[in-house]
Order: sequence, then C-alpha cells, then structure tokens
Amino acid sequence: MAEEKPRYLIFLGCVIPYRLSSYEVSTRKVLQALGVELVEMPEYNCCGFPMDPVNHDTMLTLAARNLCVAEREGLNILTLCNGCFGTLYKVNKTLKEEEEEREKINGYLKEFGMEFKGTIEVKHLVHVLTEDIGFEKIKGAVKKPLTNLRVAQHTGCHIVRPKKLIGKDDPEDPKLLKELIRLTGAKCLDYMDEAECCGNPIIGVNETIPFSMAKEKFDHIMDVGAQALITVCPFCHMMYDLNQPRIERAFNTKIGIPVLHYPQLLGLAMGFTPEELAINELRVKPTQLLEQI
Repeated sequence: MAEEKPRYLIFLGCVIPYRLSSYEVSTRKVLQALGVELVEMPEYNCCGFPMDPVNHDTMLTLAARNLCVAEREGLNILTLCNGCFGTLYKVNKTLKEEEEEREKINGYLKEFGMEFKGTIEVKHLVHVLTEDIGFEKIKGAVKKPLTNLRVAQHTGCHIVRPKKLIGKDDPEDPKLLKELIRLTGAKCLDYMDEAECCGNPIIGVNETIPFSMAKEKFDHIMDVGAQALITVCPFCHMMYDLNQPRIERAFNTKIGIPVLHYPQLLGLAMGFTPEELAINELRVKPTQLLEQI
C-alpha cells in the first residue's frame, strides 16, 4: 500500500509573496521532492501579528479567522514566516485552552459565519521537516552533499519564543536548524551571540540600532570563517540580505556574506539548480559559494 502524502494548507503571510518569492519557490521545490502536498489557502488574511500592539482582540480575531479556514479544509497549517507561525500557534493554543477567550473571539467570528473549534495544528517549515518528514528521509534525498561549505545559522525569535508557549527548541541555544543544515553535508559553525534578534522589528522606528545589531552578527559570523548565513524567517532574511548593502554603507565596510533560505541550501544538496531555487533573486550573490559545490 502506497504511503499517503502529507498535506498542509500553506500560509504564505504578507511579506513572502511580495518581497521574498525565492523563499516560497525553493520551499515548494524541496517539499514536492520530499513527497509533501501543499494546498493553497486563497482566503487567508494577515496573521494578525502587526495589530497586537494596537488591539489585542483584533489580532486574536485575524489569527482565529485563518485557523477557521484551515479547520473548514480539515488541514494543518504550514507557515514559512516565524512571526506568522508564532502568532497562529499561540492563538491556536490560547483559544483551545481558555474557554472565556474562545467564547469572546467566537462572538466576533460569528459575524463572518465562522466558529473556532480547535481541530487543527500550526507548524513552521522547520517543524514539518523535523517532526513529520524526518531526518532520515531528508538525508536520503541528498544527492550532492555540500561538504565543502561552512555556514552559520540564524533561527530567529518567534519560532522559539516564548519557550513556555512554543516549547519546540531552546531559545538560547536552538538546535533544530543546525541539525537540518548538517543533513545537507555542510558544516554548521557555532558563533558568539547566535540567538540575538536580527533587529528588523524596529527598523521602521530606528535604523541605527538594528544596523548595529546586524553588523555585530556579521562580525561574529566572519570571525568563525562562515561562507554564508542560513535563515528560516523572511524578516530576518530581509535584515541580513536586502539590507546588507545599507549596513555596509553605514559602517563603511565590506561584508559580502550571502544569506540563503534553508530550502535553498537543502535544494542545492538535493540536486536542484540555483535557477530552480531562485537563488538569482538574492541581493548578495553567492557566486563563490556556488563555485565550491
């Protein structure tokens, strides 16, 4: 009997479709090759995360509406964005466990003909790879081990914090992304202050602080000899890739560290071409990196 394909409702969020299609393209490539079926979620709205500082109930309702769409389809949600994951995961958990909160939000949802029932789960790409697909299947899909590469990783914040709610990895010493990187054959290097925030959340208010944080991150990465930085969050990726030329200008220095989405790294190890993985869309071109593969 054929093994049933795992199926997920893919939640792309707001940033990826408009600014980081390379993350989506590379994810679809590797997951299809790993036997995962992604079902489109055309009726989704913003996860609600940006609204939380303004109105908590609005954030809860926006997130709950997405959860209701998934419940209607009978599929778990797969997210690529750390912020979307953190919001949807925490709201799903809260509304399942807190009856009073659930009744209040269902009152708002009733206006849209919806009701939160708590029948689905929310997973980040990292959790689908580690928990559902599994290390052995991923390792078996690697055709061109990237043994010549030395890379560093940046897990990000909302996929691990707060620990009491997420509980899937250690916020101060995250290991899942490191383990996934090692499956590609690349060496994942440890460096100082790995778990520090990228700084992107406040870039609209103050550029100096996040640019300083990013510059310090790059300094630590270069100190250990990493050839690239691997991310699993669109906002972190924008901070380190799209903003890298601006950081260089701000500090009158040259960084030149390519920043790859994890599925791009995995895709290269699985034998996909850089073009198939939309690596050409990266701001900092990994020309020297690709020459070593």
